[in-house]
Amino acid sequence: MVNHDIRKEQIIDKAIELFSEKGYYKTTSGQVAQAVGVTQPYVYYFFKNKEELFKAVIDKAVQRLYESFSTFAEAPADLIIDQMGEAFDEILQNNRQEILLIMLSQSISEPEIRQHVREKYRFMHEEITKIIRQSGIADPEIEAAQFIGMGLMITTAEVLDLPQLRLFKED
Repeated sequence: MVNHDIRKEQIIDKAIELFSEKGYYKTTSGQVAQAVGVTQPYVYYFFKNKEELFKAVIDKAVQRLYESFSTFAEAPADLIIDQMGEAFDEILQNNRQEILLIMLSQSISEPEIRQHVREKYRFMHEEITKIIRQSGIADPEIEAAQFIGMGLMITTAEVLDLPQLRLFKED
């Protein structure tokens, strides 16, 4: 018997895969259920609808970013942006689908999802600002906004296969 928490994670992981392959609008909770090997009502046991499932996907991706960036809270001002950028690049390489979904989630017009994504971007800006502020950099809010913008640009370069736009290149 599979533990409910494990099964819930399997559902989220498979949803990440399907949403990133097919997009939000072409993915159904039934497809996610089938891919995991459970019934659609079982998916609804954890998530009341597809919007809730997608929000859980975004939550997982944002949490991964937050956990990675928070490790740099003690980094010196002259290194913090580069270190966080390299961490972002590593996450992008290892968890590409999650990062692409964060960016692509901006195009989803469902009000509940738009609000959730807005809150997650606000959360990330606030947390990155705190981390940068601890390093002693002047204007941490601006630096955080620029860092997020850089991440979006790097993600766009990844989507469009434009390696010349990548700021952090593999050695």
